[in-house]
Amino acid sequence: MFNKHDIARDACQLFGVQAHKGYDWWWHSFTGYDEVTGEAKPFFIEFFLCNPALGEEAPVFGQLPENQVAGDQPARDHSAGDQPARDHPAGDQPTGKRPSYLMVKAGSWGEDAAQLHRFWGWKQIKVDWGVPFSVEADDCFLTETHTRGHVRVEGAAAHPEWMCDDGEMSWNLQIDKQIAFNVGFGADKVFRTAEAFEMFWHAEGMKTAYSGEVVWNGRHYRISPEDCYGYADKNWGKDFTSPWVWLSSNNLTSERSGKKLLDSVFDIGGGRPKVGPVALPRKLLAAFWYEGKPYEFNFSKAWTHVHTEFDCRETDTQVIWHVEQRSSSGRMVTDITCEKKDMLLVNYESPDGEKRHKRLWNGGNGKGTVQLFEPDGTLIDRIHAENVGCEYGEYD
Repeated sequence: MFNKHDIARDACQLFGVQAHKGYDWWWHSFTGYDEVTGEAKPFFIEFFLCNPALGEEAPVFGQLPENQVAGDQPARDHSAGDQPARDHPAGDQPTGKRPSYLMVKAGSWGEDAAQLHRFWGWKQIKVDWGVPFSVEADDCFLTETHTRGHVRVEGAAAHPEWMCDDGEMSWNLQIDKQIAFNVGFGADKVFRTAEAFEMFWHAEGMKTAYSGEVVWNGRHYRISPEDCYGYADKNWGKDFTSPWVWLSSNNLTSERSGKKLLDSVFDIGGGRPKVGPVALPRKLLAAFWYEGKPYEFNFSKAWTHVHTEFDCRETDTQVIWHVEQRSSSGRMVTDITCEKKDMLLVNYESPDGEKRHKRLWNGGNGKGTVQLFEPDGTLIDRIHAENVGCEYGEYD
């Protein structure tokens, strides 16, 4: 059963090869409400760690031209916490100066959508590698149950290596991760230690209740558990996937009864997973917790006979997702649309310093429907979804 919490998977995973060529991030998204006007606004916060064994006093930006052409970096270990020093893996010598930093990404979707990045070198941060984890740098802090921070960016246009926009955001939030999407043995300790996959995923809180405050460019927003429609997950590995697909919402209404589904959430993610150098066919992982009953579509559980078909595309004004999945637990058909004017082209660089995703659409205002069927084809419900977190991109 996928609703199984496992905070060991949320611990920092940047050991072995991934210490020299790897990333680890914790993602949080939720909706807040303007304290003056009551206007709803979706926000996101991410703590992104990269290449601790190549760390320096200051952050190392992979997109700087001088770093892309630099000679081999000497192996070094400035990782925070009590992790032991590691030798550079044989046959994995860098060809340029790879990125190395903590990046705190914060921002909002909507017609004033923006992503703000703040960076630290590895000597400037503190990471607790245990369970539960924590990451801290100056006034930015994250652990399983709390986050606070402040990001202010000016002059981003003159610094493309920052990969962000101008703006300011601060936050102080309590975190209550209520429903998990545990993908199973594919991210268990054996596979994590072996670093078997190029990209791992664990959603400790695919339904998460946040409470606190966000200040976005001077405006104050309240965040409340009952209407924040929150989400929390993490990804880690040596590179990203292409295509990159993500859909999730817990703002769900039954079209059959007309009632809000208060104990429900769905989550879909994946693209083209790689095991070592071998890329698997286009695959997605999905789960729907429908009023306490689990429906799972997880290709790694071969005995459940999962079959998935999906199509993601752009129009001039929208990004559109259509996903059909079947397994021994039932059938799920998901159709989501998000307006481009409310979305971001979200920016990341890979641990090797390349920026392969140049058109990675990311939003929090998606809308659409999910149809859920029993294995015999009986319609369980047609569900209207709002505040859908959504992502789609492919390499050029």
